[in-house]
Amino acid sequence: MPIHPGDEMDYKLGNLPGHKAPLAIPFVPFQSNNPPQYNSIEGFNRGTIFPGLDLPWANTVNKTNPAENTLLGDLSALDFAAFDLQLFLDTHPNDKDALDIRNYYLGQIEACRKEYVRAHGPLTIADAEQDGHHNWLNDPWPWEYMERKD
Repeated sequence: MPIHPGDEMDYKLGNLPGHKAPLAIPFVPFQSNNPPQYNSIEGFNRGTIFPGLDLPWANTVNKTNPAENTLLGDLSALDFAAFDLQLFLDTHPNDKDALDIRNYYLGQIEACRKEYVRAHGPLTIADAEQDGHHNWLNDPWPWEYMERKD
């Protein structure tokens, strides 16, 4: 629908009982610098590494992480924590503590990824060449194990 000068601007208003109001005037407070943090595994299970943002639906916390205490579970948790910190750094670029912790996680991710690749095979195409030969299709694949192996 084209809009012309002088037209009513009802499209900018929403319905409240008894009157109309602007659609949105949000206010979102920022986290403070250096907020408390969960460790990577607890943060992964809870969906955030920041306790201040931990508002679980119906006060239910995920406690059923089947990959916990495995290399893949550790790698997933570390990657999640580094990503959550990166999002925090988008709004807090000068928080040196957060940057240091994110960089620590990045180092842990690389070490854990190498350990996983050594034990279970490639995770990415970049991991597929070891010992001078291409081993992307070498068996067994992770889902072919009959039991969890670390």
